[in-house]
Amino acid sequence: MLSSDGLTAPFPIVAIGASAGGLAAFDAFFDAMSAHPDPGMAFVLVQHLAPDRPSALLELVQRHTPMPVVEAADGMAVAANHVYVIPPNRDLAVMGGTLHLLEPAAPRGQRLPVDFLFRSLALEQRERAIGIVLSGTGSDGTLGARAIKSEGGVVMAQTPDTTEFDGMPRSVVTAGLADFVLPASEMPARLMALAARRTGAADTEGALLPADAAALAKVLLLLLRSQTWHDFSLYKPRTVLRRIERRMTVHRIEGLAAYARYMQDTPAEAEALFGDLLIGVTSFFRDADAFATLDELVLGPLVDAVPDGGTLRVWTVGCSTGEEAYSIAMLLQERLDARPRNLRLQCFATDLDRRAIEVARAGVYPAGIAADVTAERLARFFVQDAADGSWRIRRSLRDLLVFSEQDVVRDPPFSRIDLISCRNLLIYMGPELHARLMPLFHYALNPGGVLFLGAAETVGDFSDLFARIDRGAKVFRRRDADPRAHRTTLPHVLPPRRHDLPAAVPPARATTPDRRRDLTEQAVLRQGPAAALVTERGDLLYLHGRTGAYLELPPGDAAMNILTLARDGLRRDLALALQEAAAQKAPVRRDGLVIRTEGGVSRVNLTVRPAPAGSAAEPQDLFVAIFDDVSTWDAAPAEPRGTDAADARVRALSEELRAKEEYLRTSNEELATSNGELRAANEELQSVNEELQSANEELETSKEELQSINEELATVNTELQTRMTDLSRANNDLNNLLASTGMGTVFVDHALCIQRFTPAITQVMPLLASDIGRPVGHLASNLIGYDRLVEDIQGVLDTLTPREIEVQARPDTWFLLRIRPYRTIDNVIEGAVVTFTDITDVKRARVALHESAALRRLAVVVRDSRDAVLVQALDGRILAWNPGAERSYGWSEAEALAMNIRDILPEPDRALATIRLDDAAVSAAPGPARARRLTRDGRVLDVWLTAAPLVNTSGEPYALATTERVATGDRHE
Repeated sequence: MLSSDGLTAPFPIVAIGASAGGLAAFDAFFDAMSAHPDPGMAFVLVQHLAPDRPSALLELVQRHTPMPVVEAADGMAVAANHVYVIPPNRDLAVMGGTLHLLEPAAPRGQRLPVDFLFRSLALEQRERAIGIVLSGTGSDGTLGARAIKSEGGVVMAQTPDTTEFDGMPRSVVTAGLADFVLPASEMPARLMALAARRTGAADTEGALLPADAAALAKVLLLLLRSQTWHDFSLYKPRTVLRRIERRMTVHRIEGLAAYARYMQDTPAEAEALFGDLLIGVTSFFRDADAFATLDELVLGPLVDAVPDGGTLRVWTVGCSTGEEAYSIAMLLQERLDARPRNLRLQCFATDLDRRAIEVARAGVYPAGIAADVTAERLARFFVQDAADGSWRIRRSLRDLLVFSEQDVVRDPPFSRIDLISCRNLLIYMGPELHARLMPLFHYALNPGGVLFLGAAETVGDFSDLFARIDRGAKVFRRRDADPRAHRTTLPHVLPPRRHDLPAAVPPARATTPDRRRDLTEQAVLRQGPAAALVTERGDLLYLHGRTGAYLELPPGDAAMNILTLARDGLRRDLALALQEAAAQKAPVRRDGLVIRTEGGVSRVNLTVRPAPAGSAAEPQDLFVAIFDDVSTWDAAPAEPRGTDAADARVRALSEELRAKEEYLRTSNEELATSNGELRAANEELQSVNEELQSANEELETSKEELQSINEELATVNTELQTRMTDLSRANNDLNNLLASTGMGTVFVDHALCIQRFTPAITQVMPLLASDIGRPVGHLASNLIGYDRLVEDIQGVLDTLTPREIEVQARPDTWFLLRIRPYRTIDNVIEGAVVTFTDITDVKRARVALHESAALRRLAVVVRDSRDAVLVQALDGRILAWNPGAERSYGWSEAEALAMNIRDILPEPDRALATIRLDDAAVSAAPGPARARRLTRDGRVLDVWLTAAPLVNTSGEPYALATTERVATGDRHE
């Protein structure tokens, strides 16, 4: 079953995945595939099925394809021109050319059988793999499609507009993984074209011809680099050629030269090829053993080595869509949560692919990641979207990472890095790029930093720069060595793609009259009192005039609240005035407030008044604080002389102290009240938050179950609709069959009420559609001499013994009445079936047969009789002539049948032959008549003529005459 390269035998295996609405897509696909009776492919169908009920998918698909459709069994070998259908409650995989069934590991509602099949097919068939995503909800199939694309396979998606449910195909299309987006009916033709193209494709493993090498250089250096600014000429030729071959297959192009011309004529193809070259296999915690080793041997010591207040820096090179970068960030966050440290995490993640970086920044992944991430980590670091089941990275984890587009070969690297993760990137690069990157990583790492590579990668000839920590996990530590020993330098940084020009200096604006008026008004306003527009809580919105004498910025974090910015001597009265103005909705004034400034002491009058009502966009209450300067004196005035001055000073200070104490007491009370309210509100919020979290978890679980059940119900509904169509067709066939038989049939239940009848029953019983449900005994019938229909039906129901009776409906019409029990498929008696079969022709044939038998017996008697017996018609024609007549009259039977009775009678007796032998004549003269007959030789016989009228089966009358010789006379002259 395996070929020399380890792949399955030489026919493609097409994996088709669907969910809700998939049955109609399957029908359209295989209806179109019927035009290709020998496709040379095997088809494996996976649909979301209800795990607890049998599926009709097999028999429904079989109606639309001549290929054998079988249910997949464990260990079943895959054969070409066969269709394999997944059984319920199983995961299906392809390995070694055989099908393998497994118990689903995920709970119901989280199973992703399409991803499971696609991933196994990608590993099995590699670039030969073909995956098709049809109608369905959710995102099952997206991760599997990425695996197929990473191996160089082909992915098709149904056009979302042609699906009943577009979730699955739209997810694949949005992720940029679909090579073809087609209606299901157009996919078979494209599949056959792909198969023909791949069958005739040249092997890319061999050496390139000079012409092909020149075409490849043109594709990579001239066309691709000129449009994408990225050089793939130093990547491994086999990898690049495989991706180019795939693009050629998609467009059905023969030869690299033709593909180079196509790229030249189609600029968008360069971006498509660039995207294909960058597609890589990635997933959360890919190679779980390697991540476990990294967590155990590396991350713990790295975290412990960072001093308090320090920063741990991580760089993920070639991060693709971000799964690996988020995986490392999760491990680091778990380390910090287990041993809280005062340190900062900085995780950088870079990649060439701009689209992949956008996906990583969004941090939204399909539901299939549940197969790679534990339930605990999903609950801790992700939030599930209730609409489509996707998972979104929580903000707390997302803020740890910085994603950027970078070419690691060309752009400058990050520096002072503690951990570099570069997994499965070096395997695509040639030796020259490998030699460039190793010294670059050595330069970027801190002393003792760690390099984390993929399973198939190594540092190669740079063991003097990196020491191995773990062979299996491919973890290396930076050595203190000089990378210049390898005669390499850091890669040259290309000049920027565009130069940023300095912004032009705007020309001076002319001073118009309106402008001069505005300047004059502003100068006048600046000379007026200073003012501030604030909210009820004191938040500053606008300042007018010179407010520096009253407000100042305090040290520390900048705060734009007027109560925080107010100078000493102003803060208390400003707060009280603002509270009174908010409460009274009226202006509040404080005169003679003493403010201490850097240059001395000033006296100011304070007015706080409500501002005019704002617009609907500014619904909160606003207030204007106006500062009117009264006087200013030296900060260190001469001491006043005399006791009065001292007493006045003491009184002023005492008054100020009392005011401050009152303000402090009021503030403390308000603060205590606010704290109590906040504590109560906080407790309530915590309780509500816990309840909401619990309800959210329950809702998420219910949503997942409901989504899965909804998909299963949609599949079951489609199957039921198909069965309903079949049932309707069978019902129509049955109605036409019953109507064409001409038999009158009545179906009755146990209560002898009519349930259904055929049109022919009206010959016996005049039934109408409104008679359904009425007892059969309440209806009149045309039967003559038979009134036991109800009793006979009840007898059949009691004894379950069929009954047949011949009944007469009219004097000339007979029916065979049959009464049988009505049995269901489960052998349950639910009534009786009464049929009336017209046997009128049978009755007539039976009478005719009886007469025919009597005539045959009479013929034997006539033939053996010694007397002459003949049969004549009413007009005298001889119809029969027995041997006795031949002996008596001398004419043979043939001669006599050609004669008339009058021809053999003497003239005087010919009148006897004219007597009509009907009922009236016989009844009038029932006895024998004497007559004379003439023989052939002229002799006259005296005979007794006895005649009786008869009617044959066709209704024609005739006479049977017998003669008995009495005397023989002389010859008649």
